[in-house]
Amino acid sequence: MEWTVVTVLIALVGLLAALVKPIVSLTKSITKLTVVVERVQGDVETMTTHNTEAHRRIWEHNDEQDGKLNDHETRITMIEHKV
Repeated sequence: MEWTVVTVLIALVGLLAALVKPIVSLTKSITKLTVVVERVQGDVETMTTHNTEAHRRIWEHNDEQDGKLNDHETRITMIEHKV
């Protein structure tokens, strides 16, 4: 009867170890994944801010060029009508 109890205890410990190892591994993987996702999310937010600023500068430059083009068109039109 003592050996039966010992055998059952060993079986329970083995079962417990077989269940705990995958759970610990899964927990580590989920933790790493969470850290990576948070880092990517931060990078995306940084890129969005940077892209917004870059687009603003591009549109300012575009507006400046539009003004110069309009001035040139006006000057060319005046020259053409003089001749």
